Amino acid sequence: MELFYRQFGEGRPLIILHGIFGISDNWVSFGKKMAAQAYHVYIPDQRNHGRSPHHSAFNYYALTEDLLEFIEDQNIREPVILGHSMGGKVAMRFTLENPALVRALVVVDTSLRTYVSHSQHRELIDAMKSVDFKKLNSRQEVGHHLRGRIESARIRQFLMKNLFWKEKGLLAWRINLDAIDLNLESMYDGVFYSTIYKNPVLFIRGGRSGYITEEDIPVIKKSFPNADVITIAEGTHWVHADAPAAFYHAVSGFLKRLSR
Repeated sequence: MELFYRQFGEGRPLIILHGIFGISDNWVSFGKKMAAQAYHVYIPDQRNHGRSPHHSAFNYYALTEDLLEFIEDQNIREPVILGHSMGGKVAMRFTLENPALVRALVVVDTSLRTYVSHSQHRELIDAMKSVDFKKLNSRQEVGHHLRGRIESARIRQFLMKNLFWKEKGLLAWRINLDAIDLNLESMYDGVFYSTIYKNPVLFIRGGRSGYITEEDIPVIKKSFPNADVITIAEGTHWVHADAPAAFYHAVSGFLKRLSR
C-alpha cells in the first residue's frame, strides 16, 4: 500500500508512526525539531488514517507489511523507528521481524502484552459515527456535538484533526471508521516473537498511564535486552502531547547517545 507521508530535514532516517485515530500531522512539530538535529524525518499516515488509502484489512500483519513496503519504496537504510500506541506495536513487530533493518527503536506508552479491550475506543468511534454531516456543517458545530459525548477537550480536538472538506459545504471524516470499528479488537493483540533485538531501545511511559506497568518490564527486557524504560510523571497515554519538552529531551538524548 502506498502511504501518504510527510518528511522533514536531511541526515539519519527517523520514521514516526502515529497511534489509532491519529494522523501524521499530530507529529509535525516534533518531527521538525528532530529534523533540526540532522535527521531525515518520515511521518506516514498508516492505512485507514489520514490521507493514506482505506482498506478492509486492518491488523498488525497488514500495518507491518505497509511499513516494510514504505521503507523499501523510500530506499531507507537502517532507520530509527519511533511508534506511539498502535504505532509502537507496529514498530516492535517490524523490528523483531527485521532486526537487521532497524538502527534503534523508541516505543511510546505501549508494551508487548495483549491488552484488555478498552471501552473508551469504542465510545470514541460511536461518538464520531454519531456526527450527521448533513446537519452539522462547520467544525464548531461538530465540536459542540462531540462535547456532549466526549468529556475531554483535548481528545475532542485530537479526533477533529480527522475532519476534512469532502466537498464544498460538506465535512467528513478522513479516517476509515468502519474498518477500524470492525477490526478494533485486533488492535489489542500482543507482540509475541522469539527474536531478541540487541540494539538500543527506549520505552517512554506516562506516569498517569497504565499501558506499561512494572510487570511489563521483565517481558520487555527478554525481547529487548538493551531497553531503557523511562517515565514522564505528568504524562498520560498521550505523553508526547502532555509533556512535549520532556518528551523531546528524552528522545533527543537517547538518539545523541547512539552517535557516540
